[in-house]
Amino acid sequence: MGLLYLISRRSVIIGATMLGLLMSPTVAMAQATKVAGIFTLPVEQQWISRIHIALTAAKERGDIEYVYSENVSNTDYERVMREYAESGVNLIVGEVFGLERAARKVAEDYPDIAFLMGSSFAPQEPNFSIFDNYIHEPAYLSGMIAGADSKSNVIGMVGGYAIPEVNRLMHAFMEGARETNPEVTFLVNFIDSWYDPPKAKESAFAMMDAGADVMYAERFGVSDAAMERGLKAIGNVIDTSADYPGTILASAIWHMEATIDIAIKAVADGTYEADDYGKYSYMQYGGGSLVMDESLISADIVAAVKAKQAAILDGSFVVKVNDEKPVSDN
Repeated sequence: MGLLYLISRRSVIIGATMLGLLMSPTVAMAQATKVAGIFTLPVEQQWISRIHIALTAAKERGDIEYVYSENVSNTDYERVMREYAESGVNLIVGEVFGLERAARKVAEDYPDIAFLMGSSFAPQEPNFSIFDNYIHEPAYLSGMIAGADSKSNVIGMVGGYAIPEVNRLMHAFMEGARETNPEVTFLVNFIDSWYDPPKAKESAFAMMDAGADVMYAERFGVSDAAMERGLKAIGNVIDTSADYPGTILASAIWHMEATIDIAIKAVADGTYEADDYGKYSYMQYGGGSLVMDESLISADIVAAVKAKQAAILDGSFVVKVNDEKPVSDN
């Protein structure tokens, strides 16, 4: 009886010890990567929403634990970064346009934490990677549709700020429009805001009054103006066609899933390093796509766009990246 008791007791101890090891935080791969998102705008805003959607999808799969802060002002951004870094997260994702120096200093102070930030500048060793919305390829395709649709040969373009992330999409769109309509001209304006629909709408109306019959809606508010006037618009980053029936010809869509998933895997594998993740927004990685309403577009243009998309994907056609500020035609 005593021997059986000792054996049973020993079995219980060994079992409890093994259970403790299985539940121990030292078993890293059994735990989800902890990710924090820091955003200067609401997560509903078109650009930010693409990042948030990708992170939320990873959370729902069980790949990560995800927390975020939205509407963080530039003056508070560094403080919020440090608070998340001190909380024990493994990866911090956000956008640092306008506050590069402060963000990079935080990354320098926390070399064991991975940072993946929207930025116009280069990565910073050892842990500060950058990404960007390189959806110039579907922007070019949407331009082909807009150029063919314009009867007045004037297209209006309303953007937020004249920064590379916006400029390259506008230039690609313009080149695509010129392919299908060599006579087309452009009216270009920047409202110097990421979110001011009334101001964007007012700018769009002014362009329509000057002859524009197709609008490039880089900002919210432009498609509202187009629908009110019975004109057509081209969407950007997200698909808003359901909100503007009969108005949105096509949209260049940004998908952040490839970028986010590759970063998460690198963190989990312990292989994360400073890198430029911008390429994962290219169409070949699934980071960009075109949606179009074929009921609003002639069959020959739909066929031409699909052929050009195939050429982009097989590498026989390359859409140029032009980060210079676009201007109106004289």
